[in-house]
Amino acid sequence: MKTLPSKPYSADANMIRKLFSHILSVLYFIMIIMCLSACSKNDDGGGEPTGDYYFRAKIGGKAINFHSVNFQGGGNDNRFEHIVIGGHESSYPASGPVSPSFDFEIWKIGGNITTGTYSTPGENMIARYAIQKSDGTLIYNTSYGDDVFTVKVEAISKTGIKGTFSGTVRNLAGEAISITDGTFNLPYETIINP
Repeated sequence: MKTLPSKPYSADANMIRKLFSHILSVLYFIMIIMCLSACSKNDDGGGEPTGDYYFRAKIGGKAINFHSVNFQGGGNDNRFEHIVIGGHESSYPASGPVSPSFDFEIWKIGGNITTGTYSTPGENMIARYAIQKSDGTLIYNTSYGDDVFTVKVEAISKTGIKGTFSGTVRNLAGEAISITDGTFNLPYETIINP
């Protein structure tokens, strides 16, 4: 086996190699700094909400501060063509039946849900109160009769929604439940518990 003699590098080649090595070191350092600064504990995009958020009402005269509340919505071109707000009367149990729930939906396909008053009877809104029982779910809603249910949206954006609601929901047997003093102030797509 023959070994080839090493060629001496010129001073220019050594200087270029050192310069390239320094540039790589600086680039690695910048990449590490960028990675570390991209991770921060202060994340404005999520986490726990920091406001006085709530979803409350009197259902059949009983005051309720709802749990596991969520405001969701969506649509084309950053519009709200459909929104849903709902929650449960109490926290989810570890076992046993789920507590009664209440929600309402408003949709305006091709339009935009903005501040204003939305009412039933109408094809673009529904309110539901569901009572979980061992033999099934008893549903009261606004589609079983011509009862009036009104939601007043005072503010709405991709950060949250605020407003009031009241009205009547009815089951298939014709029994009605009155919902009064409804108020909400909720962040967008964040579950809230009192």
